[in-house]
Amino acid sequence: MTSTVPALGTRTAEGSALQAVLLDMDGTLVDTEGFWWDAEVEVFARLGHTLDDSWRHVVVGGPMTRSAGFLIEATGADITLAELTVLLNDGFEDRIGRALPLMPGAARLLAELAAHDIPTALVSASHRRIIDRVLTSLGPRNFALTIAGDEVERTKPHPDPYLLAAAGLGADPVRCAVVEDTATGVTAAEAAGCHVVAVPSVAPIAPAHRRTVVTSLEEVDLPFLRGLMAP
Repeated sequence: MTSTVPALGTRTAEGSALQAVLLDMDGTLVDTEGFWWDAEVEVFARLGHTLDDSWRHVVVGGPMTRSAGFLIEATGADITLAELTVLLNDGFEDRIGRALPLMPGAARLLAELAAHDIPTALVSASHRRIIDRVLTSLGPRNFALTIAGDEVERTKPHPDPYLLAAAGLGADPVRCAVVEDTATGVTAAEAAGCHVVAVPSVAPIAPAHRRTVVTSLEEVDLPFLRGLMAP
């Protein structure tokens, strides 16, 4: 398992202002945003409730506590936040146990970053139990550290996970490139001062200052990421 303990002093990529790459997981590296929604729909169906498809944009990309809390309030389901969290994680874990598709370009990008010794972190709002399952497919060797949503006091959309990841890699957040797929993750990364590459999954994301929007990870490689740091 990849350690979450910060490893300070990680070598900066030589000849580049890019110091580290910080990657979201669900919907960015693995095609699993739909898995979460399917698990939510299934769990609430067992509780006797039907989820409105418009709620999907509300719960995507956020911390489990926010998503689960919203759905309990919206449906009036008779279940506690702690109980629902366990059921949703169980449902999601069952799905990734059957299939875990990587996003197009994800394997190639991770291999390229590893080949050039670019300090890389996985930064997710998912819980540790989920990250460790997904890492078996992504390759734990591809990440110097991983940050889980249940290991920080404030997860996305707060900047804390990205600030922690940058510090753990010995990098200046301003010199970090973050790859995200949701507005929640983009908000967290930008609040940390990072340059963001948005690859929208469920909802559109508009370009902005220090934010580049692409349609697929197949458009993202090391020269592209280094180019983001140019004045």
